[in-house]
Amino acid sequence: MKKDISRRDFLKYLGLGTAGTALFEGAAAVPAIASGGEHPSFDVPPLKLKRAKETPTICAYCGCGCGIIVYSENNLITHIEGDPDHPINEGSLCPKGSAISDVNTIVEKVNKRVPNKRRVTDVLYRAPGSSDWEIKDWDWALNEIAKRVKKTRDESFQEKDDKGVVINRTEAIAHLGSASIDNEENYLMHKLLRSLGIINMDHHARLCHSSTVAGLAN
Repeated sequence: MKKDISRRDFLKYLGLGTAGTALFEGAAAVPAIASGGEHPSFDVPPLKLKRAKETPTICAYCGCGCGIIVYSENNLITHIEGDPDHPINEGSLCPKGSAISDVNTIVEKVNKRVPNKRRVTDVLYRAPGSSDWEIKDWDWALNEIAKRVKKTRDESFQEKDDKGVVINRTEAIAHLGSASIDNEENYLMHKLLRSLGIINMDHHARLCHSSTVAGLAN
């Protein structure tokens, strides 16, 4: 007896037959090689995480304090992922957190992670009117910053306004907060600025970390 089979039914039966074959025969013949185990028919390298050292830490890109797991080998970061046990992000990471390993290492064309040669680790100073950068030590830089802040504050400090009201402030210095420090550090920074009479303060996280919110939501 002839039975007409449509193209849709043919594909349906073909899919069922293939699934049944894999279930009862093929599945048992496929070795478990995901972990990089040895097998005579497969040349699979070990997973990059198998030899790596696992270190839980906190992402320093913003003040959210997301937990991350850093995998390293030979003192080089090889992989970063969100910590699923951390109460803040529960394993999620925004684009910045996912790429935090690029702060000190980069991936070469051969897909190998190496130290970032362009990372600046020294204080670079360019004198006014000069086109050349000089390498300075950190003590010099901190002292220079302190001297310039004091000089500017002394020259611009206002004790009273036009009406004689005590204001004790300077409008010549502004501060842009850092999202790479935690809440307590931000609090201390705010107290320091207020004690100097600085009133022009803002924070770049209002615009910079719009991607953080979207990343954690996903």
